[in-house]
Amino acid sequence: MSSHDVTELVGVSCLAAGADTLLAETVLEVGARLVLVIPARDYRARKVAPEHVLAFDRLLEAADEVVTMPWAKAGGEAYTAAGKELLRRADRLVAVWSGSPPTGKGGTADVVVQAQAAGLPVDVVWPEGAARRG
Repeated sequence: MSSHDVTELVGVSCLAAGADTLLAETVLEVGARLVLVIPARDYRARKVAPEHVLAFDRLLEAADEVVTMPWAKAGGEAYTAAGKELLRRADRLVAVWSGSPPTGKGGTADVVVQAQAAGLPVDVVWPEGAARRG
């Protein structure tokens, strides 16, 4: 086996719609391990949009490990804790991020800042001309 064997790769995702889900799907497609960090016990019921439920459930079932944070309700505190858990498990952060400033609510910018402060390598992906929806 090479030093870049895919069995050594572990993708960690909070499984939000968009880049988080694309990462999880790609990790499974290449045969790597998938670890999901779910921010709160009510995350699926309160925050997963109806059009994302099938993908969410399929990836949840396919994951090698699912960590549900100890918060009852999804929100800033739960997202911040989930981001910290994601970083605790990571050797490198790949962030699909527009460069917008942190909000203090556990979003991508907050996680990028925490990773940088911890000295974790961070790769930011934001294609030229890309724009956030909503």
